[in-house]
Amino acid sequence: MHGTLARRDGARLFAAAMTATAPNPALSAVPARVGAATAATVALAGLLAAAFYALFWREWRHNPDLSHALFTPVLFVVLLHEARVRGPWRWLPASSWSAAAVALALVAGLALLAAGGLFAVALDWSHALVGFVLAVALAALLLAALLGLAGERVRVVPFNWPALAALALWPLSAPIPPGTYTRLTGSLQLWVTGVVLHALHLLGVPAVQNGNVLTLATTSVGIEEACSGVRSLVACVVAGIFFSATLVRRPAARVLLLVLAAPLALAMNIVRSLTLTLLANSGTDITGAWHDWTGFAVLGVTAALLGGLALLLETRTPAVPPPATSRRTQGWGRWLLPGGLGLAAALVVFFSLNTHGPRLATSAMVAPDLEGILPAPPAGWQAKRQDLRPFSAILETDHLVQRDYVRQAPDGRLEQITVYLAWWPAGAVPVSLVESHTPEACWPGSGWVQQVTASRTAALTVAGRALPPPTYLLFQDRDNFPQHTWFWHLNSGRPIQQINPLSPRELLGLVWRHGFRASGEQLFVRVSSNQPWEKIAPEPFIAELFARLQPFGLAVLP
Repeated sequence: MHGTLARRDGARLFAAAMTATAPNPALSAVPARVGAATAATVALAGLLAAAFYALFWREWRHNPDLSHALFTPVLFVVLLHEARVRGPWRWLPASSWSAAAVALALVAGLALLAAGGLFAVALDWSHALVGFVLAVALAALLLAALLGLAGERVRVVPFNWPALAALALWPLSAPIPPGTYTRLTGSLQLWVTGVVLHALHLLGVPAVQNGNVLTLATTSVGIEEACSGVRSLVACVVAGIFFSATLVRRPAARVLLLVLAAPLALAMNIVRSLTLTLLANSGTDITGAWHDWTGFAVLGVTAALLGGLALLLETRTPAVPPPATSRRTQGWGRWLLPGGLGLAAALVVFFSLNTHGPRLATSAMVAPDLEGILPAPPAGWQAKRQDLRPFSAILETDHLVQRDYVRQAPDGRLEQITVYLAWWPAGAVPVSLVESHTPEACWPGSGWVQQVTASRTAALTVAGRALPPPTYLLFQDRDNFPQHTWFWHLNSGRPIQQINPLSPRELLGLVWRHGFRASGEQLFVRVSSNQPWEKIAPEPFIAELFARLQPFGLAVLP
């Protein structure tokens, strides 16, 4: 009897000792050793994410709309850690469906990466459309990696919401494509302006709305792009995704947090705009510190509210990981995923090496005297030279000049003609970079609204002779001041066909027409006026201007 009891006590003590020293069940669900294919998958996925970070960290530093993206790499790692440690630990069964999902994600990622590289050829790597397409491509490739690493035979990263949230951070850290950004900010500007106007009337403050400008008793306040709410909207969606993956576990609570993120961001931005408007109405200068610090405060308060709401929704129900299972070999198919990611890395290297042609030293080339091309103002006209140095970095040239010719017409109306010239030496920039900075791409950001015209081309004559057909656009500002605009882009002394820089399809077509590298010297000529062409063409200095441009290829046609 005593021997039996002793054996039972010993068995209980041995079991207790083994339980006390057992590994963390969450960690036991993840294999301690991984194969070469799995290690290659993890390394290549990390390399692609690092390449994206290296490409866009300067953009993140200098673009206020993307300041939240500076934290993306850290949040990405934190969410992957949460996925592995906190679960739930969902492993995908080995089947033809899971293999097809991996292959589909790989194909989508590679196709998007190729498209992003071609857009980089057409627009340069710094263009917003390039960044967005590459971010979506990265998310697709990382999704393929996640599907492979969450397989029952691998068990490295489980397929759960924290892991998916980590992938969603990358597209939200990319610039919004220019066409979408223009439409989104324009709509939000007018909406925020209208809401602030109604709030002012409720508070008894007289105000009148003119577009996105509020005219008060003593001053005017414009709801510009920075105040439209796009910045806080995207940043708060990122915060909502992060909190939903780290502080909340129930699906219903996560959905509620995500749904509330955008409305809360817009509401806080309206509070900020109303506050700044009231301060301006009281005589306070709202530029500078007031404008910037209220923006930071809105982001901080909104993030705090989302975090507090997440804590209130959390019910603290611990997840129980599944038991660890033995790993099985995957055969030759285990190299499909690292092979696809390796191909993606090869595409990145290929486009990086083929989108920057050999830059020639500007000092070795004779730059034209752009100032000398512009005629002196004739009698009755006044001329003013514009300082374009702030745009040199964007346009990647120091050879910029613009002169405004202005006079008072006999009927008392103001007549204005503006001539703008920009020049690039051979090999300095891609042809497509110049084409991506046309007025329809740049002017809407400064308050000009493009009007609908019957055609994008025009038949122009000077001194009775025809000019090469230009691209014709018509704009109006918020005061309904018109601006007829004609421009030519010459490459190696030949006018080239213009495209719509807001159309991804037309931008992609630049690659097939102009190839991967820059060629000859380029000249951009723009003439704009508040008068139609038939009104300004008889002016002698217009004929003189085009006579001086003939050596550059903008010759009158016989």
